[in-house]
Amino acid sequence: MAFLDISHLEKSFGTNRVVKDFSLGIDKGEFISLLGPSGCGKTTVLRMVAGFEDPSLGAIRIGGVDMVGKRPNQRNIGMVFQAYALFPNLTVAENVGFGLKIKGVARAEREARVAEMLALIGLPDLGGRYPFQLSGGQQQRVALARALAPKPQVLLLDEPLSALDAKVRVSLRNEIRAIQRELGITTIFVTHDQEEALSISDRIVVMNGGIADQVGTPFEIYNRPTTRFVANFVGQLNIFRADVEVASEGRLRLGETSFFLDGPVSGSSVDLAARPEAISLGRSAGADVVLPAVIREVHFLGSVIRLTAEAGGSRVALDTFNRPDMPPPALGAAVELSLSSRDLIRLG
Repeated sequence: MAFLDISHLEKSFGTNRVVKDFSLGIDKGEFISLLGPSGCGKTTVLRMVAGFEDPSLGAIRIGGVDMVGKRPNQRNIGMVFQAYALFPNLTVAENVGFGLKIKGVARAEREARVAEMLALIGLPDLGGRYPFQLSGGQQQRVALARALAPKPQVLLLDEPLSALDAKVRVSLRNEIRAIQRELGITTIFVTHDQEEALSISDRIVVMNGGIADQVGTPFEIYNRPTTRFVANFVGQLNIFRADVEVASEGRLRLGETSFFLDGPVSGSSVDLAARPEAISLGRSAGADVVLPAVIREVHFLGSVIRLTAEAGGSRVALDTFNRPDMPPPALGAAVELSLSSRDLIRLG
């Protein structure tokens, strides 16, 4: 049985069903991201796990114990919010030790634990400062330490990086993941940022309209999306419409190239998608789909050159690595694009 077991969870506000039959099993020590656009229900799921919202239906079990009906302070859960939520009148050390003080932990033990947490987040000498004397990234580190200080069995993170600038976000998300691994704490991380979810998660739950559209590893979510929503929401996609030549054999035609998909197809055409990195400039070994194209945009990004080409009336984005001995093609240049049919994603 999963350590954190969410079973057939539902939440309605009046006639609005925000979460619909949501089920998820999370192993002890696993890092799970709930990823999706605003209003998809991800934060509502988190708040039900935390005890801030009561589910309309369903069960939440941690270590086999039913949490539904228990107050937040009865669940042994740590939570970090988007807006830090530090007490402005307390020092950093007092903020970190606040939960321990409420629990009645002895002063000496509390001070030792606070020192341990401040060392863990890399702020060992800032215990005497107040929140207003810290940067945004430092404040969020303190909020993380405060959540971890009482040794919770589950850590919940509700878009904790969204208020920070890009460079700090990348640094802090890596620190959060390193701390989570070191402590081995079961964690749910809510975000709308796909790069965050892909970079630090053991598994990702892509949510859409209150349901879990797909659950999988970052590799699976990115490379093998199972729904059109996941395919479009996670990463950039090029969409192609291929003509069906022999439906029973799964033989298709794209441009002047015929190729096969696994299994039969139906209808006169099929929508396929490919990631920009799956498309090569020129003919490449192993490619069985070749498209004549014209270069329309060239963006030099340092190590990567992002090209936009027009192929058969469609705009196609592709990324190539910068090579000093090979300048990018000129605007208006006639080129060939190639890819393997194995890299095409069928959109249902």
